Amino acid sequence: METVELSVSSDGVATPLVYDGSRLVSGILNTIEHISGLLLGVDVIVVFLSVIFRYFLHMPFDWAEEIAAGLMTAMVFLGAATVVGRSGHVGIDLFVVLLPKRARSFVGAIAAWITTIVAVVLVYAISDLLLETVGETTPTGLPQWAFLMPVLVGGVAIVGFALLNVWKSDPVDRWSGLLVCLVLTIAIFAWNEVLPDSCPSPLFLLVGGAVISLMLGVPIAFALAFGAMLYFLIDPSLGMQIWAQQLASGANHFVLLSIPFFVLAGLTMEANGMSSRLIELLLRMIGPLRGGLNLIVILATVFFSGVSGSKLADIAAVGGVIMPAVRRTGQDENETAGLLACTAVMAETIPPCVNLIIFAFVSNISIGGLFVAGLVPAGLMALALIVVAVYAGSRIDIEKVFVEQKRRPLLPLIGGAGLTLAMILMIGRGVTTGIATSTEISAFAVVYAFLVGGLVFRELSWRAMVELFVRSASMTGAILFIIATASSLSFAVTVERIPDQLSAVLVGAGHSYGAVSFVLISVGIMFFFGMILEGAPSMILFGPLLTPIAVKLGVNPLQFGTVAVIAMGMGFFSPPMGVGIFATSVMTGTQVKKIVRPMMKYLAVLVIALLALVLVPEFSLWLPRHFGMSN
Repeated sequence: METVELSVSSDGVATPLVYDGSRLVSGILNTIEHISGLLLGVDVIVVFLSVIFRYFLHMPFDWAEEIAAGLMTAMVFLGAATVVGRSGHVGIDLFVVLLPKRARSFVGAIAAWITTIVAVVLVYAISDLLLETVGETTPTGLPQWAFLMPVLVGGVAIVGFALLNVWKSDPVDRWSGLLVCLVLTIAIFAWNEVLPDSCPSPLFLLVGGAVISLMLGVPIAFALAFGAMLYFLIDPSLGMQIWAQQLASGANHFVLLSIPFFVLAGLTMEANGMSSRLIELLLRMIGPLRGGLNLIVILATVFFSGVSGSKLADIAAVGGVIMPAVRRTGQDENETAGLLACTAVMAETIPPCVNLIIFAFVSNISIGGLFVAGLVPAGLMALALIVVAVYAGSRIDIEKVFVEQKRRPLLPLIGGAGLTLAMILMIGRGVTTGIATSTEISAFAVVYAFLVGGLVFRELSWRAMVELFVRSASMTGAILFIIATASSLSFAVTVERIPDQLSAVLVGAGHSYGAVSFVLISVGIMFFFGMILEGAPSMILFGPLLTPIAVKLGVNPLQFGTVAVIAMGMGFFSPPMGVGIFATSVMTGTQVKKIVRPMMKYLAVLVIALLALVLVPEFSLWLPRHFGMSN
């Protein structure tokens, strides 16, 4: 009998997971997920002990960063495989849903085949690269092949799960879809051999392959990898080994470890009672005020954004507690859901936001500096939301909230909320003083959250801890796999000297019309691509392209980074196409069409605040200058 479960994808959307009655497939999938979670746990231990031995015992581990990055690579590719198995990778179905039902099935089969083809080519290319590196060692003397083997294993797992997804499609669509893919492949290669001078350029195939596959509903990560794969296949000066190497190295960076660590810390806060205690205290303190529930949504998102790093995780944490209170008190759930989506935009620059980390990494900006630069802009947007939220809100009967929910004793409640705030202050202190890297701070945050949940609140069992590691590994595996695939596409774009050409055009426009006009154009670009893409690829594709141009025009990179990240987040949560607004509706149990109207007033003040950040750089630069972090 077919077993159907609900899976939460990397974008927070619940999707059906079908095992086709196979216990073997289910067992393999669960095993790989737990291995990914185990790798994440080992990574936390390695980084945490490395910090202890370096700062307190003065005995640094020279191999720690290399081992930690290698473990992360294994976690990323294995995690990406499990998300393929659960059909949870983020894709764009805007164009597919416009097709007739029969056509959607056929297009879905083609998309599944493209995913499979990318995975098969990855296995072939990484196998070739692995054989070439036999005998080579890393800077610390470890064998190079050991860092490529997890990519190969993950690639094989992706192939297996992708083929299972293909097999779920209608038999006619399945084989006709494969035929279409084969005919197009043969036609392109034949054209290249017979009429090489008139054959489409590698760059044309890169852009065309990525865009068309995105329109077909291919997951974003595989669409980007597919475009880059076509480029490397056609360009005779490049080999598929380079493509595979870019994919593998794209996920092998120690600084990116802070992403899974902060996500794990945020999920742990939600599971161990830290989140619910803080929100209950806020309810009892400011709930009776005018617009009290709206204020709690804003403040709770501010607090949780200081730990989790993931905006969708924040929405899940805050919405899971607030929405029942909204319904019990008879408030408008659509108003709250719209505000919740806008608070996620506001929180884009509250450390340790994942997109801040990615933007700083790809643009070669100080992560700590960008963290600090984002605080005042976030405060400005929070203040703007608070003014509108109080004006639009009403008073509630707080007693209705606790009809089904038991009140905690006040003093233990204050103490529990204090432990949550202490964790947030620890992260903030570490960022502003530079005493440790963002990755090291995030490892301490994870350990702190587990100790509080397990020893103080006693609400975190061993089983729950294991599930948290598994869930975090899957979520961040999908995010970091997008980074890996986007890195291969970004490399191809660099080979084509697109950044240089774009720089010449935009620098000229900036000199003619002023640096502010360039920043406004960049805001428009990030807003648009934030709406149609997920945050990571938008950051990776445009961060390295636009930031150097901004610097040439005299724009401080910290100000540009905060503005770009906010614009991307605004697009991600904006109707009608923003993926974030759909995820918010699912997690709050509301409908997108009913959210849009009440959220527009909040979105409007955020747009005004964003324009203020563009026109007044001091909003972003005053605090970094105060801490000596201004670039």
